[in-house]
Amino acid sequence: MEQPLKYLEQLKNHDWLISKNSQDFYKIATEIYLQLSQLSTQEKPPKIILAEREPVRFLASFIAACAAKCPVFLCNPDWGKDEWEQVLDLVQPDIVWGLDNINLQPSITNYPLPITNAIMIPTGGSSGKIKFAIHTWETLMASVQGFTEYFQLNTVNSFCILPLYHVSGLMQFMRSFITGGKLVITPFKEIESYQLLNINVSDFFISLVPTQLQRLLQNPPLTQWLSQFQTVLLGGAPAWDELLEKAKFYQIRLAPTYGMTETASQIATLKPDDFLHGKINSGHILPHAQITIDNLTGNLHIQAKSLALGYYPQLWKNPGNFSVDDIGFLDPEGYLHIIGRSSNKIITGGENIYPAEIESAIRKTNLIIDVCVIGIPDKYWGQALTAIYIPKHPNTSALEIETQLKNQLSKFKIPKYWIPLENLPYNAQGKINRQQIQQIAEDFLVNNTNLKNDFYRCRLG
Repeated sequence: MEQPLKYLEQLKNHDWLISKNSQDFYKIATEIYLQLSQLSTQEKPPKIILAEREPVRFLASFIAACAAKCPVFLCNPDWGKDEWEQVLDLVQPDIVWGLDNINLQPSITNYPLPITNAIMIPTGGSSGKIKFAIHTWETLMASVQGFTEYFQLNTVNSFCILPLYHVSGLMQFMRSFITGGKLVITPFKEIESYQLLNINVSDFFISLVPTQLQRLLQNPPLTQWLSQFQTVLLGGAPAWDELLEKAKFYQIRLAPTYGMTETASQIATLKPDDFLHGKINSGHILPHAQITIDNLTGNLHIQAKSLALGYYPQLWKNPGNFSVDDIGFLDPEGYLHIIGRSSNKIITGGENIYPAEIESAIRKTNLIIDVCVIGIPDKYWGQALTAIYIPKHPNTSALEIETQLKNQLSKFKIPKYWIPLENLPYNAQGKINRQQIQQIAEDFLVNNTNLKNDFYRCRLG
């Protein structure tokens, strides 16, 4: 019996899945597995796009595809037309689950499958180009084993409100499925509308992105509910100091994490007790991974048993080693600190600036709700530091914010352009869409060249 099916059989008569239509999970998974087993007797197993909206059907289909050793591509059903055209051209699937009225074109690329039993997880959507990290059942298992060993657990109960097609949601399922723990699946909007299940959440892990944590902490009853969880994993995007301080004040058992799609989620995590005792970093490295730091650049180099094998359709030439854009350091106690990303580095007037530092300082003024700092092309500075922000009050001026920043930051680190918005563009994983932000800023500046007021001011020095 194939390994995924073995775990499925073990949970057959257990009430482990808490979701609408959860009673259908085993039936759907076994039926689809039998269908795929017949198709997979052919020389080439069918390539499957999985974009089911209904969580139980998504997970049952995923397990069936893994058990039948069919390559499966996890996809976001809400991708737009351009994104779907990009994905279909790349994948050229044989089977599509979850999409209606889709016009499949004849195969023109016909990429050879590097391995047949691959699990392709999407990444890179926020940059405008979707890629699929090539994983296997073994790499996902390595992530689960590293997690359970790090937290010294035999069983993991997960409360999932993140997308299942994304690594952050998928790995919550894997941890519970593999260890025999309970898995709750519910939309975040139901939590915000107080549709809370009558379960003891003190036995559960929940995973959030910073924007979700922020919204829950703005609501006293939901803050109280969140404080009851065994552990609140926080990842997907950098969290700001004010948010972390607020979580600590309310005794949220927060566990900030560092990881990515390519590593099958977290490879470093700060344990809740460390967080509540004042630590603010990404924690220690999990046992299935190693991180080394480039002495010259500060870039991270990752080795992990959970590491992807490449990006579809190419396998990496040097598997097991992955150099990333993130810059950080390991302190003497072995805690990982992430400073920023080298690709986000802004060079203005010959000075190197990392947006995370500026964004943190702006948030500390308590005059904004959210902010993103970028660099835009500038003939004088090379790049001009630009803050796109949501003011806390309509009459909040950029001058007020700058006045507070003068005591915190060097002059060259204070943004030269200030652009107020009602909302900032985030994706489903809580990551800012920097490509869209860049376009918004450049369009705004082109259309407001002569505009000089409290919200938008261009100056030299």
